Amino acid sequence: MFDKILIANRGEIACRVIRTCRRLGIATVAVYSEADAGALHVRLADEAHCIGGPAPADSYLRGEAVIAAALRSGARAIHPGYGFLSENADFAEAVAAAGLVFIGPSAESMRKMGSKAGAKQLMAAAGVPVVPGYNGEDQSPQTLAREAARTGFPLMIKAAHGGGGKGMRVVHRLEDFGPALESCQREARNAFGRDRVLLERYVASPRHIEIQVFGDAHGGAIHLNERECSAQRRYQKVLEESPSPFLTPALRAAMGQAAVAAARAIGYVNAGTVEFIVDPDGGFYFMEINTRLQVEHPVTEMVTGLDLVEWQLRVAAGQPLPLAQDAIPQDGHAIEVRLYAEDPDSGFLPASGTLRALELPPPSDRVRIDAGVEAGDAVTVFYDPMIAKLIVHDADRASALARLRQALAQCHVAGPKTNLAFLEALARHPAVVEGRIDTGYLDRHLEQFLAGVADVPGEHLAAAAVALLLRGQEAERAAAATGTDPHSPWARGDGWRLHGRAPRRLRLQAGGQDHEVLASGHGGDWQLAVGDRVHAVSAARLAGDALELRIDGQGRRMTAFFDEDRLELHDGHRRLPLRLLPPASRAGAAAGGGDGRVRAPMPGRIVLVRVAAGDVVTAGTELLVMEAMKMELAVKASCDGVVAELRAVAGEFVEADAVLARVAAEARTDG
Repeated sequence: MFDKILIANRGEIACRVIRTCRRLGIATVAVYSEADAGALHVRLADEAHCIGGPAPADSYLRGEAVIAAALRSGARAIHPGYGFLSENADFAEAVAAAGLVFIGPSAESMRKMGSKAGAKQLMAAAGVPVVPGYNGEDQSPQTLAREAARTGFPLMIKAAHGGGGKGMRVVHRLEDFGPALESCQREARNAFGRDRVLLERYVASPRHIEIQVFGDAHGGAIHLNERECSAQRRYQKVLEESPSPFLTPALRAAMGQAAVAAARAIGYVNAGTVEFIVDPDGGFYFMEINTRLQVEHPVTEMVTGLDLVEWQLRVAAGQPLPLAQDAIPQDGHAIEVRLYAEDPDSGFLPASGTLRALELPPPSDRVRIDAGVEAGDAVTVFYDPMIAKLIVHDADRASALARLRQALAQCHVAGPKTNLAFLEALARHPAVVEGRIDTGYLDRHLEQFLAGVADVPGEHLAAAAVALLLRGQEAERAAAATGTDPHSPWARGDGWRLHGRAPRRLRLQAGGQDHEVLASGHGGDWQLAVGDRVHAVSAARLAGDALELRIDGQGRRMTAFFDEDRLELHDGHRRLPLRLLPPASRAGAAAGGGDGRVRAPMPGRIVLVRVAAGDVVTAGTELLVMEAMKMELAVKASCDGVVAELRAVAGEFVEADAVLARVAAEARTDG
């Protein structure tokens, strides 16, 4: 076994590898960019080396810098994690040439599987079913358009290299093929450095099921059962589980055998994932082999009780697979979701900023947290905005879903916006609960998963007011304790006056509206007027985040997460964000504007400017294309008019809210 390894990655996967190494007594070396100097993986590793600037191309994608750090530190092997250089055959080859061990498959296997097109050709030759399409070398627009017409519509354009849902477009008509191809190639070039694409027939309402495989250098190859990843938004997985609620025992066995056959066909060594799409009738088709550990590998670990990183290390050190196929355990049901800094109400735009607060459920044998950040850390614009993965395990699927809902209710993030409410809606939605979701369901019915603006129940506003009053009393008692007379009634925060306790007026912003609550009472007993109704509250107490009270005679327990003048109230089913407004606040007034300014939705780089000053545009016209966090974002006009001003140029880096263009609402008329 190795005594020291270098981890060529960052974030939660680097932290996860460090945990296994620490348990096995293996020293770890971290590498980091200038933006990650204070990152959690740097703090956890035994030593750390800076390898360049904030952008991935200047640091984590610099293979020569990674290898130099490994040699300098005395590490014997390099674990690539996932993303970055993990599926780069040239890097794996360079690691071996430097006398180090690459903890992953051989460069030869990677080259066979590194191209989706080449992998499909190889699998077809081996008798593995593949989706009809085109994966040839001729990448001219004319050839691709001709092959698209031959394949038929709808079809999917996919980047031949890479993954993560990037460089993928579904096209329904031939006339839309050209622009979709250009966008797909550009995104692939920016994300993976190569713009080759393949075309394949789009299978309607498919399930996405993948098989975890492992091979060793002694000819051994097995699978560790399946994970279903059908809950996806724009090809990005948002919920993964094992076992699949869709597979029959016969289909599971057939897919497992096909996955092992695929691994043996390329002499595969170490961890890999064979991905299939499955049609509603149970027909399955090879998609790709990911020659690395997957983001969702903890799902497999929870149901098998195995440590896949430990298996990777042992296989890379030359040891045989620890278990035979018939000895692989399968216990209960596991589910994983990914907590991201992103704004679901704005098209899931990635968010960035400092995590002022980060509260996650306590880990246990049923709840696992894989995080790459802590409270006080920053989510930057340079990398994937994942905050943490929540993985739960229980005896069966229904119990695992219940545990997931409970775990999500214990989460709180202050700082950048997150997808927490979206994940909670996902975990309760009938399509998920009943196990009938397909890969396109979220994109077809996304509005069902977004909270939007809804009526706020009066009892929730009353409970929020109580939480704020109790917190205020705690703060005033603490301040009074340090004063000259801590027993003075004037120091109490309960509205005490000589002629009776004065009512307290609170203005709360929730559900897109301002609300007023008039509170009379003290201690833990209040009368709270909300609108035309008065709610009676008694026996209220606040212990940490736990709010206990009787409201209108009914006992309730809620969670109250505080962040300065903001409060997030969770009743076990619903997450309600509120803000305490000052008495004279006009925060609920409609925002002005109407000046036609088009602003950057987030920090990023301008990759394409589609209009010029003076152009006549309509609402929805694409003005510019930005790249941020490896994704392309279209910036569109919000009204009809003329491009009166254009302030951005291709290649320029812009900050969030920077004015990129101005559209004059009055359309220009000639003559």
